[in-house]
Amino acid sequence: MEKAKYKRVLLKLSGEVLSGDQDYGISNSMMKRISLELTEINQAGVEIAVVMGGGNIFRGITQEQQGMDRSTADYMGMLATIINCLALQDALERSGVQSRVQSAIEMHEVAEPFIRRRAIRHLEKGRIVIFAAGTGNPYFTTDTAASLRASEINAEIILKATKVDGIYDSDPEKNPNAKKYDELEYIDFLNNHLKAMDATAISLCMDNNLPIIVFNLQEKGNIKAAIWGNKNLGTLVRGKK
Repeated sequence: MEKAKYKRVLLKLSGEVLSGDQDYGISNSMMKRISLELTEINQAGVEIAVVMGGGNIFRGITQEQQGMDRSTADYMGMLATIINCLALQDALERSGVQSRVQSAIEMHEVAEPFIRRRAIRHLEKGRIVIFAAGTGNPYFTTDTAASLRASEINAEIILKATKVDGIYDSDPEKNPNAKKYDELEYIDFLNNHLKAMDATAISLCMDNNLPIIVFNLQEKGNIKAAIWGNKNLGTLVRGKK
């Protein structure tokens, strides 16, 4: 059997992906599919950490636009991610994989606090670690949390799973002539003001030379394909060759 290209990865799941075909909430079929894919990858010996968004339940930026205090809206969004993380943990453990939720906002009854060395130890023991509540601070996205946690645990790559098949020069849903990038350098991503991830997240990855693959989760098997090094999948964001 062909070996995985990466030994330790961080998977960033957007909340919108978790809703599947629904407009809101958690799709049981999507959650089951993700958990089964992660179970197979875990059993192949890959160490997996996950950061989850909360947009399927609550979007802080939308509420801010409607007049809510930004910090309050962001904290509410962090709580939404905890709901998603607990749902993924339940799905994983029903698939037979041990997992741990670590939250940047302490809530001892449902999750461990984030402790870097403990997270790494869980990974070394074959457990999937799910990071909840973003960075624990308002004004930072879960993309930035993914970049931060990936750097802290010495992940080899960030896998950003979305509803599109990579990064485009404009919104492919609005512009049928949008151009898809196969590869991008960090600085080009920033200079072109692309929207697939926020600038803070990209800058942190650039500082730590941490590559990112942006790919479509809608197609079954793409998480494994990304980890096994399928060069035709999504868009790779990296430093200079």
